[in-house]
Amino acid sequence: MTSDTAKDAHGTRPGSGAALLRDTVGALSERAPAVVASAAEQMRGIRLGLSFNDGTTASLTPLHSRLVYADGPAHDTDVEVVFDNRAMNLLFDLQRQPVDEVLPGSLDVRGEPDRVLAVWRAFTLLSQRASGLRFVQELWEDYRNRTPELWGPGAHGREDTADIGAAETTGWNALDYLNRRRPASASDTDAAQAVGGRLTVPHRSLWNGRSSTPWWEELPLTDADLVETMHAIRDRVADEMRGLIPDREPRRDLYDLMRDYPARQGKGLRPTLTVASCVALGGSAQDAVRSAAALELFHNGFLVHDDIADESTHRRGLPTLHTAHGAGLAVNVGDGLNLLAIDAVLSNLQTLGLARTLGLIRETLHMCRESFEGQALELGWIRHQEVPAEDEAYFTMSTKKTGWYTCISPCRIGAVCAGVTDPHLLDRFDEAFRLIGIAFQIQDDVLNLIGDEALYGKEACGDLWEGKRTVMLIHLLRSATDFWEHEILRQLVIRPRHEQNSNDVQTILRSMQRHKSIDYAIALADDLATRGIDHFERDLAFIPENRGKAVLRQIAHYVTSRPL
Repeated sequence: MTSDTAKDAHGTRPGSGAALLRDTVGALSERAPAVVASAAEQMRGIRLGLSFNDGTTASLTPLHSRLVYADGPAHDTDVEVVFDNRAMNLLFDLQRQPVDEVLPGSLDVRGEPDRVLAVWRAFTLLSQRASGLRFVQELWEDYRNRTPELWGPGAHGREDTADIGAAETTGWNALDYLNRRRPASASDTDAAQAVGGRLTVPHRSLWNGRSSTPWWEELPLTDADLVETMHAIRDRVADEMRGLIPDREPRRDLYDLMRDYPARQGKGLRPTLTVASCVALGGSAQDAVRSAAALELFHNGFLVHDDIADESTHRRGLPTLHTAHGAGLAVNVGDGLNLLAIDAVLSNLQTLGLARTLGLIRETLHMCRESFEGQALELGWIRHQEVPAEDEAYFTMSTKKTGWYTCISPCRIGAVCAGVTDPHLLDRFDEAFRLIGIAFQIQDDVLNLIGDEALYGKEACGDLWEGKRTVMLIHLLRSATDFWEHEILRQLVIRPRHEQNSNDVQTILRSMQRHKSIDYAIALADDLATRGIDHFERDLAFIPENRGKAVLRQIAHYVTSRPL
């Protein structure tokens, strides 16, 4: 255990008010991204400085659709908030509104009135929605337990707090209130809320983006957690996928290898989009599970083949299939996964009937064709030593190669599972999720350069080793106007992987940093995602506000709020 006087890996003292702020904003950014995006919109460039009763300080600054936390005293802040012991008690006591208890030197707020009100609106949004998330509740309970001198003994004179899922009172107003919001009968060991059908446990889907419930109003159910929702659907679809892979010979050189990539689970984006779209349009979650599993089989088959074409060495933190078992076996495994995916789509005849299955076949064939065309564009650039001059070429390639099977097709396939086969309605998903898909891919490309390899799950700077034509690379060559610099960089870029070395890769990376190509890509991704969200609200207005649509909206916002 780390002592409370030491600092954690982030430079913040564990158990402090600053650490609580950092962890709460981090949890919301991951689990309720639409909420963070709305709070950032309210703050609109206002820099907030906070000082806590334990001597710790921090700042929050909105950056596009994110809230960026920084430890330590803030300079040039627009609004300052100071909490003493009394104010921290007010923060946790939901029987009184802190706005009525502001005092100089206690809950002390300083700044221009319009900016103070903007910060207040942002934190109202955060507090209204955060209190329903189990993960956030646990963060705040841990803070309460670390500082019992602020709150006094718990229930029945005990110093420890009762488990927040228990029926008994805790002796602390806020936790008792939260317990009533989430009945003890809701099991934390169950799969988290999916979005409907047989995958659900008692939860309320997240805020719809336009209205929220006052903090004092009782709610029968609690907010869904996007991370838990995605993981629940991912795990259910993974079970379905495992059942589709035959348990027969040849196990060692085929069927056991087919289970390798699917076992290296990702976040569950595609399955969640598929299931959520189905539920949003009136279907049952269970109706979409088989099709979501087919999508994942296609995805993993594509990954096996992509890794061979790109000469990648690692996938999700482990050696790629062809690196570990040879290209011949890997190609065969990829082919087998694609064949199983086709079989899974056809097997919907038994449960969804002929019309919907024909619709699924059509959507699947279109998705595969787009993916193959996008792969051809990217490999052709590398083969012919070309680098596109404009971002639009990258947008086209990215949409075809990954956008369709990662974002657009899962939504359309989920809709077909619900019985929607009208092309005009299915097309309403396209522009919103085209833009969101490009933004997601740009962010993935950025993470390949600056992300933590252990968390990102792919080879660090692998795109530079492979010569991928990313937005950053296109921007770099467009920005390097000096003839000799441009020529040197171009020669490094077109060099085959087996001729690359770490110095070459670092030269390109440093040049990207010098020309601000990474910053350019981050800003571009944010703009694309914001435009995608605008299309989501306009183009999908025909879908009623329900649990499935709420999850789709959260995923759309997830692209803009995930940390880079």
